[in-house]
Amino acid sequence: MEQQQAPSKIFLWIVAVGFFMQTLDSTIVNTALPAMARSLGESPLSMQAVVISYALTMAMLIPASGWLADRFGTRQVFMAAIGLFVIGSVFCAMSRTLTELVIARIIQGAGGAMLLPVGRLAVLRSVPRDQFLAAMSFVAVPGLIGPLIGPTLGGWLVQIASWHWIFLINVPVGIIGCLLTYTHMPDSRGASMSRFDFVGYLLLSFGMVALSFSFDGLGGLGMEHATVLLLLVFSMALIIAYGLHATRKPDPLFPLYLFKIHTYSVGLLGNLFARIGSGAMPFLIPLLLQVNLGYSPMQAGMMMLPVAAAGMLAKRITTPLIKSQGYRRVLVGNTLLLGALMASFALISPEQPLWIRLIQLGLFGAVNSLQFTAMNTITLRDLDSDGAGSGNSLFSMVQMLAMSLGVTVAGALLTTFIGMLDHDNPAQTLPAFHATFICIGLITCASAWIFWQLSPDIREGSRHDDPADVS
Repeated sequence: MEQQQAPSKIFLWIVAVGFFMQTLDSTIVNTALPAMARSLGESPLSMQAVVISYALTMAMLIPASGWLADRFGTRQVFMAAIGLFVIGSVFCAMSRTLTELVIARIIQGAGGAMLLPVGRLAVLRSVPRDQFLAAMSFVAVPGLIGPLIGPTLGGWLVQIASWHWIFLINVPVGIIGCLLTYTHMPDSRGASMSRFDFVGYLLLSFGMVALSFSFDGLGGLGMEHATVLLLLVFSMALIIAYGLHATRKPDPLFPLYLFKIHTYSVGLLGNLFARIGSGAMPFLIPLLLQVNLGYSPMQAGMMMLPVAAAGMLAKRITTPLIKSQGYRRVLVGNTLLLGALMASFALISPEQPLWIRLIQLGLFGAVNSLQFTAMNTITLRDLDSDGAGSGNSLFSMVQMLAMSLGVTVAGALLTTFIGMLDHDNPAQTLPAFHATFICIGLITCASAWIFWQLSPDIREGSRHDDPADVS
């Protein structure tokens, strides 16, 4: 049987490169936003839609990826995902206005949404059980490297060429990936096809979009207060409607029994709110460095290296720390520390010594990395085999939604404080950045209360724990 054969190294490389492309483009644009703004005739402080559109599209389409792979086969869907990603990348590079760029990022996000879950599913179905952990570890490494090098690579490409190349580098990689997928990826399908919950999917997707738009309404979109309030009420109504829909449908998109698993429900809510701050910081920091402190794109990207390096080093202490202290103590204490570190960026000024700034960024990277690992493992640790698929899909959707909300909230706060302080010149907006960092830190600290609901006896050791998973 195909499932008992050793996996092809080329097949694993295909999935690994797909992971790399998707995670790279989640962060590579952050250092390029000011250069994009100059090219498109926009303010650098109104470019959050470029990040939000990508993350929100991924959040919307991730729940449908598993059903599409079951219906059309992993090979076809993975090829289509790479194709969409490449087409979106080309359109991004060709964009002449912010609206065109946002539409192109939506196309790119549609492809990216299917790369990771369908690639993971292809490995799960094609690799023998005794080789699965090694195979997933192999394909996960490039996915971890993408966010680490993304800001630096983006700044370097902007400085030596132009921002268009941060998208064009995807084209040759994607073309080769499509060809190798066609020749080397197994085409597995679901054994039994259940009907896709289109009604539940539409309710949840439009609810997420309306929620994100309502948060961004007073900021980047410039909506009236009444419109923002209407969108917020509409989003809440759709999400509640999904809950009512799921109670009476035998096979809903996400079964509500998942929320009866205490660690899963606490972890999911904690991820949603704690990741708002973590999603805002990669957007705010490069923008602050370039707009207010005069850094070049390359220099701003290099300043993110301490965050990545410290994050990788922190992985070594996470498991022993959770074993000795337990999940609740680690998550509550670390969430408060993370929020305080985010608020500490309000102390940044042009006069601040470089070494202090580097230490600050490194500490943030280490604490943020520990937070991700602890949140991920507590969320998935108690899922059984029946709920693993839908639970992991909902978790992935919440991660991308939180990233979108983080940039949305940061952009809205920044716009609000700039208006309050009456600064028309972007170079004079440092006080607005300071106020935004403080608010983001307070939001993160408030999410510690969610993790306080965990039992103090829960420690690392479940068979579902995998502290290496930092996505």
